Amino acid sequence: MRRFKKEKWFRRLVDGISYSLGLLFIYAAASKLLEYDRFVVTIGQSAMLTPYAGLLAWLVPVAELVLVVLLVFEKFRLPGLLASFSLMVMFTAYIFIVLYLMREQPCGCGGVLEKLGWEAHLMFNIGFVVLAGIGVALQHTVISNRRENPAGLNETKKAIKTSS
Repeated sequence: MRRFKKEKWFRRLVDGISYSLGLLFIYAAASKLLEYDRFVVTIGQSAMLTPYAGLLAWLVPVAELVLVVLLVFEKFRLPGLLASFSLMVMFTAYIFIVLYLMREQPCGCGGVLEKLGWEAHLMFNIGFVVLAGIGVALQHTVISNRRENPAGLNETKKAIKTSS
């Protein structure tokens, strides 16, 4: 019974993490697409991204929306969490480079994150990197438990009821 409660708690936590990441990516993609011209200019202000500004302006929001789909469906959740972790690490590395290694900082992101400033944005991203990493670890645990108990939770529930 204890294992059942633990797995149920892990699943709920993974759901919460997945939906939080999904909301973040929906918001980010929508703000990039709604202010597309501004987003292209912002990317173009970064010397290391200027050659790829046109491509990235479409690729990033599309990737974020694809991640939302992966995160919503449990069957694709682990790849979605892994890709979310990877994308958030890349975004965080970019912010770190802009903040600490570049002479001039381009304009910030659109929407609410623009008001944070670069340092707060870095902390925000680090928080989501950690959250995505926890999600990956917990989803691995859930999948491993499912493999050990292929009959699923319904069989576990039946066993608990009959032993009571």
